[in-house]
Amino acid sequence: MRLYPTGPAGTRAAALAAALLLLAGAGLAVADDGRPDRDFTIEDPRVTESSGLAASRAHPGVYWTHNDSDDGPYVFAVDSRTGKTLATITMRGVGEPRDVEAISIGPDGDIYVGDIGDNLDGTWSHVWIYRFPEPKQLRDATVDAVQYDVKYADGARNAEALMVHPKTGRVYIASKNEDGGGLYEGPAKLTAGAVNTFRRVDEVPWVTDGAFSPDGKRLVLRSYFSAREYAFENGRLGEDRSVAAPFQRQAESVTYTADGSALMFGSEGARSDVVRVEVAGGGSGGDQDRGKPSGSGGAGGEAGDQGDGGGEDGGKGGAGLGAAIVVGAGLLWFALRRKRG
Repeated sequence: MRLYPTGPAGTRAAALAAALLLLAGAGLAVADDGRPDRDFTIEDPRVTESSGLAASRAHPGVYWTHNDSDDGPYVFAVDSRTGKTLATITMRGVGEPRDVEAISIGPDGDIYVGDIGDNLDGTWSHVWIYRFPEPKQLRDATVDAVQYDVKYADGARNAEALMVHPKTGRVYIASKNEDGGGLYEGPAKLTAGAVNTFRRVDEVPWVTDGAFSPDGKRLVLRSYFSAREYAFENGRLGEDRSVAAPFQRQAESVTYTADGSALMFGSEGARSDVVRVEVAGGGSGGDQDRGKPSGSGGAGGEAGDQGDGGGEDGGKGGAGLGAAIVVGAGLLWFALRRKRG
């Protein structure tokens, strides 16, 4: 657990190399226009495995996140205007977190934290959900949290996506499986001190995170290389469409902006980027069926329906950045070749 206190040819070649690095850096730059809910970088050096993301309801432009396993009962409030952490919340009254993978906010303003990971696919007979009210003031604090024991009706499994419906308050979990997982529905009301059984109600693809739209009518599920947005009605998935998910180092998280106009996609890693993607019919922006990335980050093309899986390559920048790097590398190789000749 971590403890947190509050010759001419050579010159040309070198120049080309420097230009190439600058080009790559420019492609990865995040716009700093002072507006909330834009592309941003999580600056806090403690947040190295941002595995979940939730847009604050009480504090516009603020996003809640947390680390993956082996960290502790901590949740961070990050300002999308600056990427800086505004508050570190320590949960009190819960056990030692095991594999925290997801975060969501309910209609009552409570924050739900999903300690639901199980990388050994069924080793743990139960997982946990932690719950506490979203703080009215953003400052470092220790808060009392309620812990719920969770089991699945059809046996233990790995999961990384927890979604609280913004109207009914019902909690859903999407399991993670290479061959496809399930959407699990929790009881109408979670109960502390008793087992809360989640039942499989639908089938889903490989999922690393998910989120409901603010009106509860849509559910987005993301994987490492793609994302799909589903109509959601009466607790079941409906018609779906592809969303232009950005390519990221390790695509782990997603949430709608508080106004529902866009999706924010996050990734693990030190100084990880969060990328805004407009959604169709979501308010401002969203003029394409599949959505599109905001212009500030140049964030990747859409993976569409290609197969899902792990991988560390990719990252912000997309096809344009990739092409530029290839061209720059070719120029650098040509300059060095001339020098040898």
